[in-house]
Amino acid sequence: MESKADDLKVISEKLEIINLQLAQRKTARQRTLHWLLISLCAVIIIMFAVLKAFNSPYLGWNYGDPETAVAGAAFHAFEWLFVRLAPMILIGAVIGIFLTRKKE
Repeated sequence: MESKADDLKVISEKLEIINLQLAQRKTARQRTLHWLLISLCAVIIIMFAVLKAFNSPYLGWNYGDPETAVAGAAFHAFEWLFVRLAPMILIGAVIGIFLTRKKE
């Protein structure tokens, strides 16, 4: 009877260790995600500032040259997509930051 109690105690201790490891892994993953979302917000804000500072320089380019035309079209496409998608991504990241904050 004692050996079964000892076996049960050993199994219980092992399960306790595994549970602690899983909790630590979850906390680390949540902390990493939290800081990645903060970094994403910072990158989006910096990109908005850069685009605002340059003020669409491709508008004054000479599109007679094919290479310039391709580069201008690519720059415009990037700017167009960024301005439309970045606010939604930023809102999602802010919500994610709120949901992954450290709860005490």
